Amino acid sequence: VTIAGGHGEGSAINQFSSPYGLFVDDDQTVVIADYWNHRIMQWKNGDTTNGHVVADGNGAGNGLNQLNGPRDVLIDKETDSLIICDQGNRRVVRWSRHISSTQGEILIDNIQCWGLAMDEQRYLYVSDIGKHEVRRYRLGEKNGTLVAGGNGKGDGLNQLNDPTYLFVDRQQNVYVSDFNNHRVMK
Repeated sequence: VTIAGGHGEGSAINQFSSPYGLFVDDDQTVVIADYWNHRIMQWKNGDTTNGHVVADGNGAGNGLNQLNGPRDVLIDKETDSLIICDQGNRRVVRWSRHISSTQGEILIDNIQCWGLAMDEQRYLYVSDIGKHEVRRYRLGEKNGTLVAGGNGKGDGLNQLNDPTYLFVDRQQNVYVSDFNNHRVMK
């Protein structure tokens, strides 16, 4: 069953151009990182005909009101905001989900992020394909704590090679898609 898009590649509100990460909320609202359209789209449960832009839509750029190749997105329920891996700008940003929001705020900069996850204690996990590592951040913190990889690019059990998407379970175990090692690590 197609729940979003399905009308060919494009930039209309019923189309995507390379959708990457997605997040499904408790009410079945889906937010999707629309990579080549440089935007985050939201699709409500039951409305499969049209989505709407909830972050950016102003074209590729590095302003606080723009994204450049978003790779992943999640919903922070506590602040009713989106947290976005804005890979082309080498940053992680937060955008309010309120309609009046016209720009984001930078949470982490100078990072080649790809994947995002948040645990029940609201720690943010971010994969960095430039440093081949995953870090855990307390919101507001800039450096984070290394939780996977960080020992150079490689295929050892303490190394990653382009970590992409993440999942964190209730016990704070981190699962990492280790892209160029063709494996998933825990």
